[in-house]
Amino acid sequence: MAAALGAGSGSAGPPGLPNSVPGHAALPAVAVWEWQDEFGRWRPYRGSVCSFIEQALQAPAQKGRRSGTGLASSSIPLGQADATLAPYVIDIPSLMQFRQDTGTMRSVRRHLFAQDSAAGQGIVWEWQNDEGGWSPYEMKVCVFLEQAFTHGLRHVDLSSLGYNYDIDFVSLVQTNKTSRFRRGIQRRMDTPYPVTTATGPLHTAMACSCQQCLLNSGTGPITTRYRHSMINLPSSSAVPQVSSRTAALSSSGVGFVPYNKPTLSGARSAPRLNTQSAWGLPQPVGAGAPSPGLSASNGVSVPNLPVEMPKPSKVNQALAVTPSEPEQVVRKYLEELRGAPADEDCIICMEKLASPSGYSDACECKTIKPEAVGQLTKCQHAFHLLCVLAMYANGNKDGSLQCPSCKTIYGEKTGTQPKGKMEVSTFTQSLPGHQDCGTIQIVYSISRGIQGPEHPNPGMPYTARGFPRYCYLPDNEKGRKVLDLLRVAWKRRLIFTVGTSSTTGESNTVVWNEIHHKTEMDTNLSGHGYPDPNYLDNVLAELAAQGVTEACLRQ
Repeated sequence: MAAALGAGSGSAGPPGLPNSVPGHAALPAVAVWEWQDEFGRWRPYRGSVCSFIEQALQAPAQKGRRSGTGLASSSIPLGQADATLAPYVIDIPSLMQFRQDTGTMRSVRRHLFAQDSAAGQGIVWEWQNDEGGWSPYEMKVCVFLEQAFTHGLRHVDLSSLGYNYDIDFVSLVQTNKTSRFRRGIQRRMDTPYPVTTATGPLHTAMACSCQQCLLNSGTGPITTRYRHSMINLPSSSAVPQVSSRTAALSSSGVGFVPYNKPTLSGARSAPRLNTQSAWGLPQPVGAGAPSPGLSASNGVSVPNLPVEMPKPSKVNQALAVTPSEPEQVVRKYLEELRGAPADEDCIICMEKLASPSGYSDACECKTIKPEAVGQLTKCQHAFHLLCVLAMYANGNKDGSLQCPSCKTIYGEKTGTQPKGKMEVSTFTQSLPGHQDCGTIQIVYSISRGIQGPEHPNPGMPYTARGFPRYCYLPDNEKGRKVLDLLRVAWKRRLIFTVGTSSTTGESNTVVWNEIHHKTEMDTNLSGHGYPDPNYLDNVLAELAAQGVTEACLRQ
């Protein structure tokens, strides 16, 4: 069966390698863009969003320029394709998705599939999550399932694709081969993915030896064993789907990678991960046509597109939780530089620091000039002052700033968590891996309500699915330390927020806010139970990233 169903998707050759391979003629294909969630799974953007990304890559440059390096800067604001993705921008040189209000970064990739595959026909296979919604399989799984379905097969095994599941097409059920837990599945029609041309060797839905997979074999699914310790990762492994009742979901809806943060090459350098991307990008249309943007050293033409940030509402500023004037906050934490570094970029607007801010036409300020550059007092990272002002005005406006480069927090960071209740109790039963102590149980309760001025859609209702939520810690010294810090995070409204669920796609709902919790006691098949020897250290690191440290307990 594997051999019969293996073909069906393709991939353009990676930049830096020949874009045409002897023996492989140019073929029509469809492009699918995917983002990687916190569990190592790739999740496809919808066809309409992928079409927007492809069009943006081939559109004429509108704004921004790079000089001297031969590399083009390119950022694509996804909110122009889907309003629910308004905070997110794809940075093409690094192939990262950047959330403007939190600084969260996630990997993205581009796969090419055959035009007659599920992607080309707009067919999506989905599994039912615990909240009653439907979550899509990654596209290579959709392609494989559709091939099996059209061949009339009654059952298929997904282990060859890195998933521990059997699929029954007759009863439309997915079964976990270890736990025997069953979920419904469905086949749905959606917008077909955009048509392009594949000039490289085919990437198959099964184990593949194409250039793209060989160069990126380390970015496959991550098993439970490695999920919370991003060291010594295997090149490939199986990963179960994660239940929404156990997953610590990000409000971004695009997967949080908390232990694989980009490293900085210098004290004031932007987190530019890999400009020689291993994923093929579209070429300019038409033989001999001039490049719409600047040409990268690998021959791929990438246009210069600005990061779009909504103009801050004066009404929302007046209703902000903390009455700090945005200009005062910016001036408090940044020192204005007399001379801007000529060879550095502002990673907020992706323009040169020596050039005016990319937000000069979207952010009004009488006291800050578009060309003004400031340096944060602690970490020394530099940005356009107007860009920092726009970032602050587009966020919670609580009087604090967080460096978008290294995540250093200035002031006391607060969140947008709705009103609720946090209750704590203990009992004598031990958690696996912590047999020498009892257990701490935390119960979070939040009810539905109306969004305030700090939320995405003030005045609109928000839902609160899956509450109360039960979480567990070992009742030892480190577990009690985590508990004390979680109390601080709760008071600062950092544990939950209102956003879009990455499991169901529902917007205007209460979701986890990037501080992972263990919501199961006696199993770690899902990654949200015990044993997990790294969990307490990792959650302490996540709390510290939100500005919640031991120093808070001494205040």
